[in-house]
Amino acid sequence: MGAEPFLNNRNHNEATAPAPPLILGLQPAALIDHVARVDWSLLDQVPGDRGGSIPVAIDELELILGKVKTHINGSPNEQLAIKSDVNSHFQMSPDDQLVMKMLAGGSIANTVRGLSAGFGVSCGIIGAYGDNEQGHLFVSNMSSNGVNLSRLRMKNGPTGQCVCLVDELGNRTMRPCLSNAVKVQADDLTRDDFKGSKWLLLRFGIFNLEVIQAAIKIAKQEGLLVSMDLASFEMIRKFKKPLLELLESGDIDLCFANEDEATELLRGEQNANPEDALEFLAKHCQWAVVTLGPNGCIAKHGKEIVQVPAIGESKAIDATGAGDLFASGFIYGLVKGLSLEECCKVGSCSGGSVIRSLGGEVTPENLQWMYKQMQIKGLPVPDIHK
Repeated sequence: MGAEPFLNNRNHNEATAPAPPLILGLQPAALIDHVARVDWSLLDQVPGDRGGSIPVAIDELELILGKVKTHINGSPNEQLAIKSDVNSHFQMSPDDQLVMKMLAGGSIANTVRGLSAGFGVSCGIIGAYGDNEQGHLFVSNMSSNGVNLSRLRMKNGPTGQCVCLVDELGNRTMRPCLSNAVKVQADDLTRDDFKGSKWLLLRFGIFNLEVIQAAIKIAKQEGLLVSMDLASFEMIRKFKKPLLELLESGDIDLCFANEDEATELLRGEQNANPEDALEFLAKHCQWAVVTLGPNGCIAKHGKEIVQVPAIGESKAIDATGAGDLFASGFIYGLVKGLSLEECCKVGSCSGGSVIRSLGGEVTPENLQWMYKQMQIKGLPVPDIHK
């Protein structure tokens, strides 16, 4: 039911020109995440409501980072241990004992990194980064995970950053700074960027609408399938009209939404619930998926509808990247030609693996946990990791 497999061959003949990546992710602006575990006293000092994602200017981002570092240094024992009354059953990994993790971030970067490093699928990313410390960190992190960066441009200017604050319950409060970050523009894109690939992954965003539209147009000319993540319920609430235009164009083949986004999509209608949102998305997309957090997910392809539970053994430390890594697993399933139910199961294993530690990157220990879950459920584990 999906595109044909084209997995990374790490022993390819060096004299042979590299094949184009099977999967392309469009993330116009490279992004570095600053991820830290904090308590609620720190969150009370951050402007805006807890949870969600509110854009900030660079001076505000630096102010928040300063507060986080002061907060952590002032009470190290409180910040470097999981509260016993919340997660006493879970052992914190050495990775999570870092004061603050800095790694390549952004929804699309998380998904393609997960596909490349965790599933061995050939992936590339289209975007831009600044010639600075954050930009070079983004490049290093993505390339070390096997992502093809030949379509990533370096430009003069800053690289995007985001502070990701994780509370005791694993919930995120994010403050991204992208307003002055360098990014790929619509007229930067060429057909050579897309030629030979099979999938384009993108995330809806009003500030990137022009480049998204241009990328979809070229992708369709080159015969690529297009996957879109609905981004956030705030984005849908404010910019529903252009989103609906994208969906109704018929150019989106696969759409991911979480429960809040799905409900927001139909807000104002009599049945604004995930099930009806799934039906709405499936009218316009070959595959429609709505994730339901701890309740698993529902998906539809053609006339087939499936509901798959979440992975019960997974204990949430940080929800960052859960939806992004679910998408990695689901798309791996499509690449392997798995059934709709199996695609959802792989997505649940993958999404469950990333929430077991801080940040949107799956640790080696949690990759092994994911492969074990896949084996238990009779799902094909990537050949390079068998």
